[in-house]
Amino acid sequence: MEIIKNAEMSKYTSFRAGGKADLLMIPENEDELKQAVTEALDRSGKYYLIGNGTDTIVTDAGLREPVIIPGQGFADFKIDGDEIVAGPAALVTSVAKSAAAESLTGMEGLSGIPGSMGGGVFMNAGAYGYEMKDVVKSVRVMSRDGKSFRELAVDELDMSYRHSILEETGEIITRVTLKLRKGDKEEIFAKMKDLTERRVSKQPLNYPSAGSFFKRPEGYFAGKLIQDAGLKGLMVGGAQISEKHSGFMINAGGATATDIIDLMRLVQNTVMDKFGVKLEPEVRIIGEMPEN
Repeated sequence: MEIIKNAEMSKYTSFRAGGKADLLMIPENEDELKQAVTEALDRSGKYYLIGNGTDTIVTDAGLREPVIIPGQGFADFKIDGDEIVAGPAALVTSVAKSAAAESLTGMEGLSGIPGSMGGGVFMNAGAYGYEMKDVVKSVRVMSRDGKSFRELAVDELDMSYRHSILEETGEIITRVTLKLRKGDKEEIFAKMKDLTERRVSKQPLNYPSAGSFFKRPEGYFAGKLIQDAGLKGLMVGGAQISEKHSGFMINAGGATATDIIDLMRLVQNTVMDKFGVKLEPEVRIIGEMPEN
């Protein structure tokens, strides 16, 4: 298990911003994960678990509590018929492309999601009408204290829009089993190609970001609200509401986590004032928050 002191968390999060973690542990298997959890709890009674860091911001104040990131030992996956068994660190994109190569359909819209399988299940990631809950069969999880394991079927995960029951239980995914359907390989790849082209044309993929920053408010689209509020292109420090897609906040260059959080608050306040709609971040912010 790799152990890093004073870890620069900007290297482990897609926004490429944020402070340091006093201690980062990168376990490669269940035994090391259990060891990491035990050490973290003994040290401070609390820890943070991060996946591929595509939906996480660490505040500039950094983290005194240990951080655990599953390593490459958790990134393997295997296809068996119409099922795929994957580690939590396996990239959603890699699994989706391999599924397509085996003529398995169901992940076309997920193929451009930059996160890991564990993170994808944890928050029920989705795009273009596809969601993780539609393809997950079950997950193996370890208890938050590292003392027990259990298998949860998809209907036990309470997966809804950007949510699963794991947010409440704090259990850690160590294996994901997907159930897909046989399809036409050419049609699957054609669909993936179409959705990829739509992403590239509409999303600011050449800048560090966390994808869609805000959850979709019921009855509205966050990006349209932000654009209608006149906030497209707005900058705070190095953080900017993308000129290409108002639902995206980007690190336009040298943004700090505080810049991103300040811009988030400005957008929330403006949209609330203009439209009476509360925008909730889809992005998880961990660490001590800067003052308003």
